[in-house]
Amino acid sequence: MKNKYKIEVFPNLHKGYEINIEIPEYTSVCPKTGLPDFGTITIRYMPGKSCIELKSLKYYIIGYRNMGIFYENVINKILKDVVSACKPKWCIVTGDFNARGGIRTTVTAKYRIK
Repeated sequence: MKNKYKIEVFPNLHKGYEINIEIPEYTSVCPKTGLPDFGTITIRYMPGKSCIELKSLKYYIIGYRNMGIFYENVINKILKDVVSACKPKWCIVTGDFNARGGIRTTVTAKYRIK
């Protein structure tokens, strides 16, 4: 479950605002069937000292394209990597996955500084 791309950041110059990033072209592969999975990934966060650099995020997400990974695992992995990269005040990552076999799935993972 290792992504070869890293999320890069840049210094945040402001306080008290939210960033919402929507990625409507997420793809990966079901680890059981090998069939493609498609969905929209949404990352909402309040930056601390750093913000996510979007070009690096695009490549990071593309890194999942041929990876066999379950929905639940990818959303939690993205959350972990975003938190590790930019250390936000809070972050919510949601995956809204296209229907496959008559089942539509949404997975949400959350982080908040304690």
